[in-house]
Amino acid sequence: MSSQSDSFPRFRLSGDRGLLVELGEDIDLEVNRRVRRMAVLLEHDAPGGILEVITAYRSLMLVYDPAMLAPQAIEDTIRRLEEGLDRVELPRERIIEIPVCYGGEHGPDLPFVAERNGLSQEEAVRLHSEVDYPIYMLGFTPGFPYLGGLDERLHTPRRQTPRSRVPQGSVGIANAQTGIYPVSSPGGWQLIGRTPWQLFSPSKDWPVPYKPGDRLRFKPIHAGEYNRASREPDHA
Repeated sequence: MSSQSDSFPRFRLSGDRGLLVELGEDIDLEVNRRVRRMAVLLEHDAPGGILEVITAYRSLMLVYDPAMLAPQAIEDTIRRLEEGLDRVELPRERIIEIPVCYGGEHGPDLPFVAERNGLSQEEAVRLHSEVDYPIYMLGFTPGFPYLGGLDERLHTPRRQTPRSRVPQGSVGIANAQTGIYPVSSPGGWQLIGRTPWQLFSPSKDWPVPYKPGDRLRFKPIHAGEYNRASREPDHA
């Protein structure tokens, strides 16, 4: 295997059924596009024995059947497919607008985020809601979007003590990232708001209303709008 090379792709075994394929070192939009292009190629030209392709910021995890396929054969396939990466057309980028009620009971950490960064709460909300955030990957919990592009003036460390339960729909900040908790779970991000939308619907073919490569835009709403929207049967 060639994991010691300084060039990309790099290959790293992950247990007896996984091969990590690294296409870059940084959280970078172009690297992430290469990851998604490779996933498109594998969807149409993967060798028998590939069970799952999982994309991340700068890498893909290939889950395979070791009785059908050896890691070296996967590496050979990736190197062959890499020659055609630049010709792959990705799906058209969509902008998904997500309503968010900031602060108060829905965003208990907004005062801390604002004060720590020398901002008013209104300024923090404005900075957070005026960006179209690229979705790099989904993970942690079903449909959790890891977003790029958070304004440096909002960068805030995770909580020292994670919460045992974060309500579904909560919007949070952790260091240089922002994201949404589509389902209730433990979590240590600073909670600044919450969407009334039920984002995770496991009965649908694609259970969340966005995919890696889309962009999310947060639209501030008032508590009354939140309450009305939360009573709607299906939001996304």
